[in-house]
Amino acid sequence: MAEEPPTKRKCLGVDCDKDASDLQCPKCLALGIKDSYFCSQDCFKKSWATHKTTHQQENSILSRIFPPNAVSKPDPVTGYYNPFPTFKFTGPLRPVYPLSPKRELPASIPRPDYSEDGMPKLGRSLVRANKITLLDAKAQEGMRKVCRLAREVLDIAAAAIRPGITTDAIDEIVHKACIERNSYPSPLNYSHFPKSVCTSVNEVICHGIPDKRVLLDGDILNLDVTLYHEGYHGDLNETYYVGDRAKADPDAVRVTETARECLEKAIELVKPGTLFREFGNVIEAHAKSRGCSVIRTYVGHGINSIFHCPPNIPHYAKNKAVGECKPGMTFTIEPMIALGKYRDVTWPDNWTSTTIDGKKTAQFEHTLLVTETGVEVLTARKADSPGGSVPMPETATSTANGTA
Repeated sequence: MAEEPPTKRKCLGVDCDKDASDLQCPKCLALGIKDSYFCSQDCFKKSWATHKTTHQQENSILSRIFPPNAVSKPDPVTGYYNPFPTFKFTGPLRPVYPLSPKRELPASIPRPDYSEDGMPKLGRSLVRANKITLLDAKAQEGMRKVCRLAREVLDIAAAAIRPGITTDAIDEIVHKACIERNSYPSPLNYSHFPKSVCTSVNEVICHGIPDKRVLLDGDILNLDVTLYHEGYHGDLNETYYVGDRAKADPDAVRVTETARECLEKAIELVKPGTLFREFGNVIEAHAKSRGCSVIRTYVGHGINSIFHCPPNIPHYAKNKAVGECKPGMTFTIEPMIALGKYRDVTWPDNWTSTTIDGKKTAQFEHTLLVTETGVEVLTARKADSPGGSVPMPETATSTANGTA
């Protein structure tokens, strides 16, 4: 019986349908990533801006396999401690450990592939890694359902925000609300993230780990909720004012409302044919008009049965994202806006990302479905959703100036 010829490898180049040659990405080889083949050097160079995110993800996951050591002594009265006392924090916020034990879920709740070992498998293969999934009607309905549930959970958690509550208590609320909806909290054990929700306070840009710190009157808090339900992920986040002092703080209002408006302006562009690179131009122009900057390290992302997948959606101007919106695509736009500089610093927990100058930052996110005529905001606010916009103080608008 004659042997079948080996299956031809396809080029990983963006929008390239050619067969691959023996040319492999040298960085992928160094990191141990397999099947990273391209048809030509020119195609590899053209795809570099998108392809290099694979290296960043691999390095990030490897750095999170081993949790950081706690090196300070617990307070004899409370038992709390700062696990990184020698770290040069950029702002006043400090982690308050110990973290609570990992929260469990009933065995009956379906789980994503990373729930046990912390390593996401779907989307990890580089074969056709840059190809964007177009969802059929059944999958679109699955996304609608999980996004409705995610909105419900975020609203429940947001309603609990008040001075004096810990972010760990909010994590427990999110976890229980997910269970009540027969859903898995997508962040839990994703690349070893230890909690069910991201809670990012003040200078924390994203990926804040819920801990024992109590929220203070005057804080701003971003809650980033993602649910996994019946095979699909739904992702959204909002920034909230903690207490009346936050709503009376011109800078807190300026950065929060600017972030909210940046997302709204970007969503207005979503329709078939819009280039992914266009969103960043609109976002950064509006942010600068308010004297704010746009964080560049983190991007919006494709989402469906995979938590993070193509396309990448940068939020800053003059980016080189490749591709355009097409009906059936689902992705997030989630601009992170800062009062000061756009550069970021990551804490030793390998998750918590803060502004380099310790100034406040805010973020908003929706999961979006591109339709034949425009866009459907799958995670849209409801009439009774907590939070919402606050009028921009005159002092905030009159003193706005470029800071990036």
